[in-house]
Amino acid sequence: MYLTEAQRAGLDQRAEAERTTMARVIRAAIDRYLAEDIGDAEREQVLLDTFGCRPEFGAAVPSRDEWARL
Repeated sequence: MYLTEAQRAGLDQRAEAERTTMARVIRAAIDRYLAEDIGDAEREQVLLDTFGCRPEFGAAVPSRDEWARL
């Protein structure tokens, strides 16, 4: 998963404020997203709050063929 600098900073700040890890913050957001009682509007807001929405970012990611294999 690729995050923008702003997304990463926001997650780091939230994790620090909650005295937990970034992974736990992300898992909690995913749990909220997957919960049955969450509405479409709230689901969309959870995604925007945690992962952001930057379609242009995907164009800057190299294809997997360009990744170094170890």
